[in-house]
Amino acid sequence: MVRQIVAEDEGRPVKVTAGSATLDGNLAIPDGASGLVLFAHGSGSSRFSPRNRMVAGVLREGGLATLLIDLLTAQEEEVDLRTRHLRFDIDLLAQRLVGATDWLKQNPATRNLAIGYFGSSTGAAAALIAAVCRPDSVAAIVSRGGRPDLADKFLPQVQAPTLLIVGGFDDAVLDLNRRAFSLLAAEKEMQIIPGATHLFEERGALEEVARLATEWFLRHLPSGVP
Repeated sequence: MVRQIVAEDEGRPVKVTAGSATLDGNLAIPDGASGLVLFAHGSGSSRFSPRNRMVAGVLREGGLATLLIDLLTAQEEEVDLRTRHLRFDIDLLAQRLVGATDWLKQNPATRNLAIGYFGSSTGAAAALIAAVCRPDSVAAIVSRGGRPDLADKFLPQVQAPTLLIVGGFDDAVLDLNRRAFSLLAAEKEMQIIPGATHLFEERGALEEVARLATEWFLRHLPSGVP
């Protein structure tokens, strides 16, 4: 079970323009925020993911702003519920992240905040590709139980410091992460959570993910970006 962390403010609803799409999101900016983390949800998930909301709450406690968005529109979600193909369209998800990043850089409330990506499952691959597309805008990446292997040809081009977090009992994904890790040329680190499975449902596992992610972003997101 995911331990519930009650955040003071999960943010205000926003409409994020990403190319021709308008995406629903929740933007939260703590006073004196030192950076902002944009969440890239995994296949079949949304901004209401309880795991990512829990991690976002810990990030905000650490002084980081958060933006959780739906990478698919409401109409696309309806189609995907039937076909289940858009959630695996990594290029589309990456394009949406690029659009959301551009929106953040243009938004007066966020344009001076350094941006990091937190990607889960297929969202991790989309985050890595988007970081290659916007190398001057993305300062750090964290992958939780991600599929960075789906961004294989982009991995040597990633410039942002990247942390891969994988469950010790998530055997197949662990192997894929090890292969992807070897292809990353940027500053990188891999953390294996002992006893954790793919969804980090074990006691204390998700809390450890949140702690590691917060430390990584606080280390790598510069404050006061011009």
